Amino acid sequence: MVGLGNPGDKYEHTRHNIGFVAIDFILHYGDVFMTEKPSKEFKSELHTWVSGDKKIMFLKPQTYMNDSGQALKLILNFYKIDIAEDLLVIHDEVDLPFGDVRMVASASSAGHKGVQSIIDEIGTQNFHRLRIGVETRKSRQEMPTDAFVLQNFTEEELQKIRQETLPKVWTEAKAFANIEN
Repeated sequence: MVGLGNPGDKYEHTRHNIGFVAIDFILHYGDVFMTEKPSKEFKSELHTWVSGDKKIMFLKPQTYMNDSGQALKLILNFYKIDIAEDLLVIHDEVDLPFGDVRMVASASSAGHKGVQSIIDEIGTQNFHRLRIGVETRKSRQEMPTDAFVLQNFTEEELQKIRQETLPKVWTEAKAFANIEN
């Protein structure tokens, strides 16, 4: 599972970082996902969870959003991961209303530069994505999208994300990984 975002405190609460926020939520949701100190290999923050014969890796690329594919390609090649079956990319989506969560497979980037970087680097769009709606503008004329996604969430938005959106993400992630809990 790969959460897209930008490294550094400056971006921590921005709309573009909802993928990082989602990975952090999954990692800290209950004792089952407690991991040891993350690895910094593969140009990423990498957490690994092992239970029986199941191994799940949680990746937060540290290459910045628009170069996410570089980090992901390194780990996919190293571990020989079945992209079509075992890769889930979690990211922000301005084409969805705030708080909506949608699973898609084999879809184009729809202009999302982080997703496009992944498609370009791995050579396919045949993977699963969990899109998290971050749109709150009445009109895209209010602010260009590239500036909008770098805006911090309001306190009210953060509260809704924590209480409503992230539990939906957790449910989708568990279903994708076939985790019972």
